[in-house]
Amino acid sequence: MAVTLKSIVTRASVVGAIVILLMGVICFKFIWEKTVNFEAAVGQVDVKTQVALPAKRGDILADDGRKLACSINEYTIFMDPCADGLRKVFDKEIDSLSLCLSNFFKDKTPAQYKKYICESRAKGLRYIRLTPKGRRLSLTEKNKVKSFPLLRRGKNRGGYLEEANGARVRPFGILAERTVGSLYADKEKGGQHGIEQSFDKQLRGIDGEGQKICIGGRWLDKVDVAPEDGLDVHTTINIDIQDVAEHSLMNQLMQRDAEYGIALVMEVKTGAIKAMVNLHRSKDGEYRENYYNYAVGRAVEPGSTFKLATMMTCLENGLVKPSDTIHIYGGKCKIYGVMLNDSHQGDENEITIEDGFAASSNVAFARLAMKSYGQDPQKFVNSLRNLGLCDSLGLDIKGEQATNIKNYKEKGWSGITLPWMSIGYELQITPIQLLAFYNAVANNGKMMKPMLVQSLDKDGEPYRTFSPTVIRSSIASRRTIETAQQMLKSVVERGTAKNISKAPYKIAGKTGTAQTVKDGVYQKTYLASFAGYFPADKPLYSCLVMIYGAKTGFYGNVVAGSVFKDIADRLYAAEYKNGNIVQETQIKLADVMPYSKGGKSDDMRTVLNELKMQHNPVASGAEWLSAKAKETDIVLTEKHVVSSQMPDVRGLGAADAVSILEKMGLKVDLKGFGSVKSQSLAPNSTVSRGSRVSLVLTN
Repeated sequence: MAVTLKSIVTRASVVGAIVILLMGVICFKFIWEKTVNFEAAVGQVDVKTQVALPAKRGDILADDGRKLACSINEYTIFMDPCADGLRKVFDKEIDSLSLCLSNFFKDKTPAQYKKYICESRAKGLRYIRLTPKGRRLSLTEKNKVKSFPLLRRGKNRGGYLEEANGARVRPFGILAERTVGSLYADKEKGGQHGIEQSFDKQLRGIDGEGQKICIGGRWLDKVDVAPEDGLDVHTTINIDIQDVAEHSLMNQLMQRDAEYGIALVMEVKTGAIKAMVNLHRSKDGEYRENYYNYAVGRAVEPGSTFKLATMMTCLENGLVKPSDTIHIYGGKCKIYGVMLNDSHQGDENEITIEDGFAASSNVAFARLAMKSYGQDPQKFVNSLRNLGLCDSLGLDIKGEQATNIKNYKEKGWSGITLPWMSIGYELQITPIQLLAFYNAVANNGKMMKPMLVQSLDKDGEPYRTFSPTVIRSSIASRRTIETAQQMLKSVVERGTAKNISKAPYKIAGKTGTAQTVKDGVYQKTYLASFAGYFPADKPLYSCLVMIYGAKTGFYGNVVAGSVFKDIADRLYAAEYKNGNIVQETQIKLADVMPYSKGGKSDDMRTVLNELKMQHNPVASGAEWLSAKAKETDIVLTEKHVVSSQMPDVRGLGAADAVSILEKMGLKVDLKGFGSVKSQSLAPNSTVSRGSRVSLVLTN
């Protein structure tokens, strides 16, 4: 059959008409779905419930911004068994889904899960819970469930629904756990202890409001009021200092089989708390940080660390001088029929007040108090209060217990109350209050509020900052403070704490050893303590260590002093590294012989011989020498250089020191001019090529 042009045109017209008709049908269907059916769907909107949109709880941060506590999401999985996308695949995959849910949650059999989901579908329920009650899933677990049959198709095609809820975690475990605090099991109640409790309102934020709605088979979250996330609490706690304090304290607690222990570290100038440790022996014998904040909430009889307060009242009232003497009867005497003993007794009968303080003589201080205040005991009490010992500290966390110093003639006052109070008994004071007092002495009399929070942050920036707060501009006269400072040094230099005196810095402090009391009866266990500050001449940190209920080796200098020394060593090293402390070299210039820098052996000999200066012979193979001036000669000593050990380059000129260190492959930073005064890497410490060392020079 011949195809004509007319037939071709006719056929094309028919095809075109069909295409236009189909397009019209499609457009009509689209308009129908978007108008009539949509309106019908909207009229049948399934508003499941008005739901709270939880705000994210703020984080609790260490001083450097690392997280001490933070919120992560935990998940609850729900399902819409009537989702439109399930029509063709539900029957095919429901058995597989039920098996997966049963194997994962292990709370129901596959048959029970299938029955639960199918019955819910038959009832037209659009929002059923798959996660067992009381259980929430981690992100990893949530993703696992989301990969199960049906659910893997998503929200609209597979009925998968989830809710995220904030969970609280502490990335550093028990570190500062009691200070950071915890939440109630019912998280709606918020913080239960510590900073979590005290700053609960700022941390929790404000929840929003919304609805879970289903429109046309599609689930949507409708936000009515957006949540406002909580603020971050930026603390003063230093993770590294807290870690050292915690580990050292725990070791001593375990050795002494003690009940509990605390360690506090405070910045002298600001009052910022850098570490607050509260370790308690639990029923299983392990020491944990989750029991009680003893540092803040439990007042104790402190023992001999309180003798500083007694000493200062006598100094402030002009009743005694450190050089005055007092009779101690060999360290043993009766007061109103009650025997009082010194820990170390002997034949010595008369000592100076300063020596009595250094030796921590109970007899000396009891007799000093009676001699000074026997006619007016209330004057002693008032003088203690004037030192700020009873001031409220206004701490950043709740639970502060007040100091208890009874008044004269108050119920419980007896003939031995005055002498016993003078040595730290028959009164109660919290560790944090005692540290604030010692910190004030280190701070030349200015008492600072112990400060745990430096700012509230929002989106990584300070929203509200907290400045250091002065409680008292001066707790005593300048003369009293300076005398007290000198006496605290004497305790470490030649007194009860001389066991911790061997350090490249000076420590000032006071030991304490007191019997513990329970229900008014003194026990055969002890409270060992050490309170002080360092470096003694230019204090940066104050520190208090208390170990309660020690059964063995309970003296404060050994038990608490060793923990204090561990903390001080770590802090000193850190401050030295940061350039905040310069170690003084012990080179004294002689009156006759000129000072000489160290240097190369040949150069040193040439110069000394040319100047006709006497010096000792040294080994011919020595390459580097150091020099020390004496009255009549120069003493030369060989400086040994070992490839893997940091040499002692103190006393050398800058050029010589750099030459030695760079030959070892070390990188050298110089500060100042002249000879090397101090070095950031300790002599004989292990070093490797590429290590960096800082040298401080002085003329």
